[in-house]
Amino acid sequence: MRKLSVDVFTTLDGVVQAPGAPDEDTDGGFEHGGWHLQYFDDIAGNWMVEGYKDIGGFLLGRRTYEILSSYWPTAPEDQRAFGDPLNTLPKYVASRTLAEPLEWQNSHLLRGDVAEAVAALKGEDGKELRVVGSAALMQTLIQHDLVDEFRLMIDPLILGGGKRLFRDGGPHRPLRLVESQATTTGAILATYAVAQD
Repeated sequence: MRKLSVDVFTTLDGVVQAPGAPDEDTDGGFEHGGWHLQYFDDIAGNWMVEGYKDIGGFLLGRRTYEILSSYWPTAPEDQRAFGDPLNTLPKYVASRTLAEPLEWQNSHLLRGDVAEAVAALKGEDGKELRVVGSAALMQTLIQHDLVDEFRLMIDPLILGGGKRLFRDGGPHRPLRLVESQATTTGAILATYAVAQD
């Protein structure tokens, strides 16, 4: 059985929408895109790189897949610590609109019901799977109790509105703190595992 974890950039008030760029996701008239990068420092970079070292693949939603696949295959040499895992490891993409073959090396479309497809991947032998970005996909996986660990970078920022990772009326899940540290920018890096009954 493979573990499934999620990497989440979030504000203190739980917003996860468009952390990387102003035009990344303007759904609902969201005007604060690109809020995250000012908080990313060497500590956060090392945390991300170390987190990628021993995983077996990525799960991505369509929008995240399109953003990452347009950048990482030709990313600068000094970003290879991030780019190499993203470029070489298997990528499983949840989309109703994309069709195979997917252009980015080692990318595979998830077929049928997403929760069932991910449950089947988790049931295989192999290393941990990691969800990057893809808030809607994460919400689906949380709803179906498929997430084993949350890796959060909590930025010291309140946006007051935008898409949030955890929906109102979602499942009740106690969590256990695995590790935490502060960055030089005031962000908190925290890993929580789903507590076992």
